[in-house]
Amino acid sequence: MEEQHFKGRGKPIRCRAAICRKAGEPLQIEEVEVDPPKAWEVRIRIICTSLCYSDITYWKMEVPPAIFPRILGHEAVGVVESVGENVKEVKEGDTVIPTLLTECQDCRDCNSKKSNKCSKIPFTISSTLPRDGTTRFTDSKGEEVYHFIHVSSFSEYTVVDIANVTKIDPFIPPNRACLLGCGISTGVGAAWKTADVEAGSTVAIFGLGAIGFAVAEGARLRGATKIIGVDLNPKKFEIGEKFGVTDFVNPSSCGKKPVHEVIAEMTDGGADYCFECVGSASVVHQAFASCRKGWGKTIVVGVDKPDSQLCFNSNEVLLSGKTITASLFGDIKPKTDIPLLVKSYMDKELRLDEFVTHEVQFEDINEAFDLLLSGKSIRCVIWMDKDKQNLPL
Repeated sequence: MEEQHFKGRGKPIRCRAAICRKAGEPLQIEEVEVDPPKAWEVRIRIICTSLCYSDITYWKMEVPPAIFPRILGHEAVGVVESVGENVKEVKEGDTVIPTLLTECQDCRDCNSKKSNKCSKIPFTISSTLPRDGTTRFTDSKGEEVYHFIHVSSFSEYTVVDIANVTKIDPFIPPNRACLLGCGISTGVGAAWKTADVEAGSTVAIFGLGAIGFAVAEGARLRGATKIIGVDLNPKKFEIGEKFGVTDFVNPSSCGKKPVHEVIAEMTDGGADYCFECVGSASVVHQAFASCRKGWGKTIVVGVDKPDSQLCFNSNEVLLSGKTITASLFGDIKPKTDIPLLVKSYMDKELRLDEFVTHEVQFEDINEAFDLLLSGKSIRCVIWMDKDKQNLPL
């Protein structure tokens, strides 16, 4: 099969993909045909991918932007198999991370240090490739299979726009590199770029999943002296200690005292930075209430339902001096910042190893879903074929 793929440049490739055909049902490993890349596109052989909770969210979703059949997956690392016209920054054989967020390197936003929100190819929950609105996948019956947020990494081969491709150091282990495609970059970036946490500061993190732990890791590396994890699961504190969490608050164990009062007592008036990593409007309000007056900052990292509303008393906002801001992908610029995170890991600064709790082969991908849904894994790495990762394209 590898020899067939090697000869298939410029032609469709047949390979395995895990297809979501109905909301909440197990993914089906099927043969798909992956078209060659068009202009500005790259076809990538995926080495391994990890499961993010956003995949779970859209796997469960029954209404638009849900669409079926679809290939999910967006945290991955792979090798460039072929490139389309106008692609200059990567070549066949390069190790790359495909990302949900674009960086065209041409628009005003991409050329500004103030934004990571490309205006030329904006982020959308897209079911197709961005430039021509079509899909590169068909199933064994010749029917279209849809993409997922620009990546679709639950396939041995995928086609991605060059604006969503970041070249990285090939020496980083692939089962660590894939983590930087979404969750870990988001959390560390939220601490480093959005909040700009400084040494000696106090931090409260609402929701200790992979992103919450990544926020803690980012705050630890910045020298925060008190990092408070807020979660209903007491087992999360033992895990969180690996990433620098110093204190733990379980809202169900606070008695009649609100969480924000508990945090205020622990931090002499409120945390300098509060991160909402759950995706809940009510938790955003808790985080905002837990910030210190005068300079406290609340960073919204979690993804809530599209119609969720936040409501703040205008006097409270004015008189408290607190701020609230969002952090999409941790304000990380993929092509600029992900290589820096790779270097930080290679220099033994950024901890990635502790995030990987399980590894499975591609044919066992549904096991990864079970592990995350049951709360047993932080990140489960899915190998396409661990024994063949260094074979020709």
